[in-house]
Amino acid sequence: MKYRTLGRTGIEVSPYGLGTLMFASQMGNDPDESVKIMHKAIDAGINLIDTADRYADSEDIVGRALKGRRDEVVLATKVGLPMGEGPNQKGASRRWITKAVENSLRRLGTDHLDVYQLQRPDPDTDLEETLSVLTDLVRAGKVRAIGSSTTPASMIVQAQWTAERAGLQRFRTEQPPYSILNRGIEREVLPLAQEYGMGVMVWGPFGQGLLTGRVRKGGENDLKRAQFSRHLSDERRIDVVERLVPLAKEAGLPLTHLAMAFTIAHPGVTAALLGPRTMDHLDDLLAGAGVELSEDLLDRIDEIVPPGTDVTPLDQEYRPPALLEAALRRRPAGHRSAA
Repeated sequence: MKYRTLGRTGIEVSPYGLGTLMFASQMGNDPDESVKIMHKAIDAGINLIDTADRYADSEDIVGRALKGRRDEVVLATKVGLPMGEGPNQKGASRRWITKAVENSLRRLGTDHLDVYQLQRPDPDTDLEETLSVLTDLVRAGKVRAIGSSTTPASMIVQAQWTAERAGLQRFRTEQPPYSILNRGIEREVLPLAQEYGMGVMVWGPFGQGLLTGRVRKGGENDLKRAQFSRHLSDERRIDVVERLVPLAKEAGLPLTHLAMAFTIAHPGVTAALLGPRTMDHLDDLLAGAGVELSEDLLDRIDEIVPPGTDVTPLDQEYRPPALLEAALRRRPAGHRSAA
């Protein structure tokens, strides 16, 4: 396994990272089998493991797997999405992050996190407040580097400026969605990350399952996530998959290998997070670790999905208040006309 520097942190990570959402027991996985999968991934040279407090009992299972092996991995987790019914059990306030980080450390069985990420922007908390508490965690030795996730380009710039102006730690990483089906981050997010020296760990390289080849036009959709993710049954996305399947076959590659090789070919991408549910899934992905796509093949992918475009938006993308709240995009009645 080759290694890449995570932005300008000096931390070396494998181009394949291990996402652990699917290891949560509520996804139907046996915890003992999940531990074995993680051990095999580490033995194969994958040293980046990413989880989140929101992933049910995923942090607990990761903690079990890392007993005696903590120093072999770069451990990343996330904070911010709701963790209970209480109004203060979410977000990016000092109050919540101070508590949430201790909970994650306990579940993971470690005294420090290599990367601590804000899972989504929090428009209700002043950005300087968030960066201030994250800076305190770095200075206390509980966190090595801080990062953001699924963040619009404008907010990445705002966070960098805020950190510089206030003398605070800045986001060193970004974790956006990226796949052949969703290339929107190529337009601004990836160039910005390169400019600011941020490491980029992309999620969803298989289009949340569509780029595994398991969903075909007119066929059954047995993906677990299809029950709650509309984009997994979107005909426009499935039509694109139908054009990619013969392209991969012509290149002599499984569609999964084509999808992973595409994501890590971009110079702004440090690592792509794969999320195997079974040992067979992991074995298949590891078999494609040496795949390198030719210029011609990358050009042909560009013809199917143009650079910088999304086939359709993802359900999990960040939607700012200006899009969610009608009052923020409509003048009061009586003030909407020109006369």
